[in-house]
Order: sequence, then structure tokens, then C-alpha cells
Amino acid sequence: MAKKLAVIGAGLMGSGIAQVSAAAGYDVVLRDVTDEALARGLSGIQASYGKFVAKGKMTAEDAEAALARITATTELEAVADADIVVEAVFEKIEVKQEIFRALDKIARQDAILASNTSAIPITKIAAVTERPERVVGTHFFSPVPLMQLCELVRGYKTSDETLAAAKAFAEEIGKTCIVVNRDVAGFVTTRLISALVVEAAKLYESGVASAEDIDIACKLGFGHAMGPLTTADMTGVDILLHATGNIYAESQDEKFAAPEIMRRMVDAGDLGRKSGQGFYTY
Repeated sequence: MAKKLAVIGAGLMGSGIAQVSAAAGYDVVLRDVTDEALARGLSGIQASYGKFVAKGKMTAEDAEAALARITATTELEAVADADIVVEAVFEKIEVKQEIFRALDKIARQDAILASNTSAIPITKIAAVTERPERVVGTHFFSPVPLMQLCELVRGYKTSDETLAAAKAFAEEIGKTCIVVNRDVAGFVTTRLISALVVEAAKLYESGVASAEDIDIACKLGFGHAMGPLTTADMTGVDILLHATGNIYAESQDEKFAAPEIMRRMVDAGDLGRKSGQGFYTY
């Protein structure tokens, strides 16, 4: 069983992946470009473990041991002996490709190179390496410690062996996997939520119904745990605008063309929960 993991990026997603992996017994190297980013990531992990301990879902000893299994570093070379490397940086293809070019030179030849992207085709990320068959998508959901799903994405050249190893890893850290067999932009989950949010935002923008009523319709009519506009606010209107833009650029499918209101909200800084204002006020 692979036991050494490297996570590139100590933001919300990267630190969450590090947290659940360390709790499952992995030795984790958490890498970011600044000490400040690493300190933020580590304090977030510590606070999250604290909540699990307070709720009786984890012992204080286990939390302490898990925290001790995480090593923070600004050196990319520290990933050299990892069995699996998961990249969780900003959703920009140039940034991801730059990291994978570097990983291709540093990581072990038999290492699995995974990306936590939610919308960028894995094939485009893998293409900059000499080992596209070892590259796979592992799309986790936020917040990682609470969300059950991991979307596994097969790039055009991803091998069966790589996909199986990624699945084994995700299941070991407590996730349920779905497999995306064809590397379309946005995969399964981001395509579904993007189409729903775009349509909900259009209905809201044109005054068909209030944000509250659109969300109630999805909750009570379709059994959704959360309505699409609440989801947009929680995820970040900017994040979803970026994701739908990526899918639209690839697919030229009109249903992914974000309505003007989403662009104006982002221009104005109304990004949702994190800014205090989105489709709702917080």
C-alpha cells in the first residue's frame, strides 16, 4: 500500500486532502510557495482536527499523531520520494502545466501524478509530461474532510493501472469514487452544477423568481440538499464563473455561457459567502 503522499498547494483543497490523508495513516508532504500559505494551511488542519475531537469523532491522540505525519515545505524537490503527488493549485491551465513539467523531472518514475482540477481536461495537463499514462484526475470536493465524493478522471492516455491506484488511494482515505471515462471539460459534476447554476442565475436575472424560491424549488422538488444559488455563494461566484468559462471555451455549448449578472457580481466583488454578499447577504 502506498503510504507517502505529496500535496502541492496548501489552500482550502490542498490542506483538506492533506488532512484526511494524514488521518488515514499517510505520511504527507504539504508544499506551497510561501511560509505564510503553509502556516495558514496547517492552522486550518489543526482547527479542523480540533472540531472532530470536540465532536468525539477522533481522539486527541489520533489528531496529534495525524498532525505529526504532515511535513510542510516550500521545496518542490521534497516530493521526490512520494508514491502519489496530488496537485491542488489555482484553476489555471498554465499554472498546472508548469507544476506538472517540474513534477515530471522530480517525481519517482512509478509515482502517480494527480490533479485536483474541477474543469480542466486531464489530457492537457498530462501532455506536458513524458508520462501521460501516469497522470490522472482526482477531483475532491470542498470541504474535503466532510464531503464523501472523489471524481476520478481518465485522461486520453491514463493507464488502467494508474486509475486503479488512484481509486485505491481515494477509497483508503474514506472517499466514494465515480469514474469519468472520457476527459470532457468539467467532467460530470462541474458540468451538472454549472448548467444548473447558469440556468438558475438566468431565471433570477430575468425576474422569473427570487433566489430563495429557485433554491426551494430544487430542494423540495428534486431533493437537493442545497439550492444552486446557495451552492454558488458557498463555492464562490468567481470560482463558478471561471469553471463555466473553461467548459464553454472547450465545448462552445451555449448552456455553459454564464449570464451577465454573474460577471457583474464578480466585477463588483459580490463573490458569495466569503465576501458577505452574493445571491444572498451573509
